[in-house]
Amino acid sequence: MIRLSIEAFSFGNMNNLYAEYVKRSETYIMTVDHFHPYYEVYYLLSGSRVYFVKDRTYRVEQGDLVFIDKSVVHKTLQGRAPEHERVVIHFTDAYLHGLAGDNVPLLLEPFRQAGPVIRLPRSDQRSVDAIIRRLLGEIRLKPPGYELVPPAAVTELLLATARSLRENAHLGLDADVSPKHAKIFEIVRHLNEHYDEQIRLGDIASRFFVSPYHLSRTFREVTGFAFSDYIQLTRVKEAQRLLTETDRPIAEIAAVCGFDNFSHFGKTFKKITRQSPRDYRKGAGF
Repeated sequence: MIRLSIEAFSFGNMNNLYAEYVKRSETYIMTVDHFHPYYEVYYLLSGSRVYFVKDRTYRVEQGDLVFIDKSVVHKTLQGRAPEHERVVIHFTDAYLHGLAGDNVPLLLEPFRQAGPVIRLPRSDQRSVDAIIRRLLGEIRLKPPGYELVPPAAVTELLLATARSLRENAHLGLDADVSPKHAKIFEIVRHLNEHYDEQIRLGDIASRFFVSPYHLSRTFREVTGFAFSDYIQLTRVKEAQRLLTETDRPIAEIAAVCGFDNFSHFGKTFKKITRQSPRDYRKGAGF
């Protein structure tokens, strides 16, 4: 009998810099509908994963880096086997500006590529792997002064990747382009553009010449999201933007984001963000 196990440890907090290591031997798919207002770097130490980012699915292998920009919907799925080790690093705009000053645009270049998954040349990948492992050793063992290492390691990681991108062409990995994936990507793009309209599974299935059952099953298989959950997540993400960037009334924001029921909007928003729309706006300082 195989014993399922998980090993994990972390450093910092989501308000500035956070780093987390997880090793899993069991099947794992992210259950949280996921996007956030900070940057994320994902590094796969071992194993393989499938990563859905925005409107594409990528096959991520050992040594690959994934750069997730702010407010981009993403989700990890099962790879060839359940066993894998990964490191996730989160940091905010304010933290990076305090760390890098005028060099912020350079360090953010990995997030500005056409694709989010980067496979560095072997020599550069070894350097990045050494940076990551040194970081993990420090936050696991906590020797005196270990708190000084994570900021330096993040700077090194971003700088090494940015320089490698400037020196080498075509480091970004292509998305999976099988016919099944291509059809779902087309549907996801449609949903991203028309989230503010009334959307029914049957109507979308008819529009793209598939059965509702096939669409529902394949959509979840490819993206990791239930069809309805993805629509709600996309609507809430836009609502967050409008709550923080405009002074439009909350009821109006609910309507323009595709919610035909204000009560449903409030419940859905709180389920995803853990805050009411009003509290979210207050917390953003608007």
